[in-house]
Amino acid sequence: MIEHALMDKWLFFYKYMRSPKQIGSVTPSSRFLASKLVSPIAWDEVKAVAELGAGTGAVTRFIRQANRGRAVTLLFEQDPLLRSKLGQHYPEAICCPDAAHMRQELERNGIPQLDAVISGLPFYNFTEQLRERLLEEIHSVLKPGGQFIAFQYSLQMKRALQQKFVLEKIAFVPWNVPPAFVYVCRKK
Repeated sequence: MIEHALMDKWLFFYKYMRSPKQIGSVTPSSRFLASKLVSPIAWDEVKAVAELGAGTGAVTRFIRQANRGRAVTLLFEQDPLLRSKLGQHYPEAICCPDAAHMRQELERNGIPQLDAVISGLPFYNFTEQLRERLLEEIHSVLKPGGQFIAFQYSLQMKRALQQKFVLEKIAFVPWNVPPAFVYVCRKK
C-alpha cells in the first residue's frame, strides 16, 4: 500500500512537470482534503456521482468508501495513463476522458442526472471559454438541488461559481500541498 501511494505521488509529479496547467498541483490531494470533499454529500440518497480530474484516485478512494457501491460513479480524467490506472483500481466506476462532454457520457450510460459532482479541476488555469463550458456542463448534468463541490488553491472562482450556483460554504484545508479552499455549491 505504501509503495503504491509512493508510485502515485511520483507519477502525479511527473505528469505535473509535463503539463502543470492541466494537472494543477505537484502532489495528489491529501486525505484531509479528500475527506472534506466527500463529507457534505448525503451518500444514502445519492444515485449517481461524478469526479472531475480524478488523477491517481486520491479522492476517488474516499468516494468509494463513502458510497459503499450504492451510486453509479463516473470518473473524468483526460490523461490516458491516469485514466487507465483508474479503470484498473476502480473497475466498478465508469472512466471517461473529458469533463467538457459530461452530458454525452451521461446519455451514453443511461444516467438522467447526477446528484453530486466533485471536482479537482484547476479551473483558474483554463481559458475563460473552457472554464465557462465546464461550469455549464456541470450545471446541466446536476439534478435540481444537486451538489457541486470543488477545491481550488485560491478564492478566484468565487464570483464565477456564485453566478451559476448557490454557494453554501467555503472551507479552508491547510493540511494539503498546497493548502486549498473547498467550495460547497448547490444547483439553484
